Amino acid sequence: MVTIKDVAKLAGVSIATVSRSLAEPDKVSEKTRNKVIQAVEKSGYVANTLAQNFRRRRSNTVLVLVPDIANPFFANIIQGIERVARQFKYRVLLGDTQGYDENERIYSDLVSHKQADGIICLGRNIPFPYRKGRQSLDPAWPPFVMACEYHRDIPVPAVGIDNVAAAEVGVRHLLSLGHRHIAYIDGPEDSILCEDRLQGYKNALKSSQLRYEKGLVVQGDFTLASGYRAMTTLLQRKQRPSAVFCANDEMAIGAMQACRDAGCELPGDISVLGFDDIVFAEYTSPRLTTIHQPRNEIGERAMTLLLDILSGASPAANRVILPFSLELRDSTKRLE
Repeated sequence: MVTIKDVAKLAGVSIATVSRSLAEPDKVSEKTRNKVIQAVEKSGYVANTLAQNFRRRRSNTVLVLVPDIANPFFANIIQGIERVARQFKYRVLLGDTQGYDENERIYSDLVSHKQADGIICLGRNIPFPYRKGRQSLDPAWPPFVMACEYHRDIPVPAVGIDNVAAAEVGVRHLLSLGHRHIAYIDGPEDSILCEDRLQGYKNALKSSQLRYEKGLVVQGDFTLASGYRAMTTLLQRKQRPSAVFCANDEMAIGAMQACRDAGCELPGDISVLGFDDIVFAEYTSPRLTTIHQPRNEIGERAMTLLLDILSGASPAANRVILPFSLELRDSTKRLE
């Protein structure tokens, strides 16, 4: 079996130099790198295709950072990314970060080690160190794009919808049905999307001359369980809301179950509105009224944008805003 020691002997360099040439080719001279690649190919230490990738310094792989692989919302986005990637002979590597900074950093190191060419972030964090208040991209950062989320201060290329407008449309729908005591189940506090959806909720109330009540807003974390807990809290209020808007569909489904467990009729006693239009939204009982996000297209546009950046092109716009729609189903009803 060929070892790295054999490659080093054949190339006439140290084992450390071979390792550095393969993992961090930018840190060795072109002459040394070529000697190592030739030794790798001659010895069969790794597949020739890998050696060729080191030579041209491209892996034809993109890294997609997913904050929670179990969340069905991300499935269609990943499918869109995969579709475009296959067309351009790219592979997609998924990294389930679980929202931890350390996991994001570990996965992002794959780009600096030339095992991936760029990154698409589906979460809310920039996976590289940066200074707060910075208003421009760091030239040391690898090519990357944000999908769904975006950064308010740094002009990171991003693809998504107008979450303020989408939330406002959803809450206006509840208002049009006669609801005036509308609660909101929010997502993670550090999510800019949730800030935007909360703002849309406030805007809709203000447009109907309704006062924003902080007590009608309960924190969740995008999970079914948090939606259930938040709805349970709202049902314990002296005056129960007649409708609830949830920052995502999973929390809406959890909220619906809490209502059923409390003996509430849906949507007779409480109307429930979700956000995202995940595949399960159409199969709940009652079927969930929700804001539809074009998840496949978000993935496709994010991958196309990353390919443009990898080719050396400058993005035409910092943020690509795609259309959304309100999917009217059975979980909302006119207040009687």
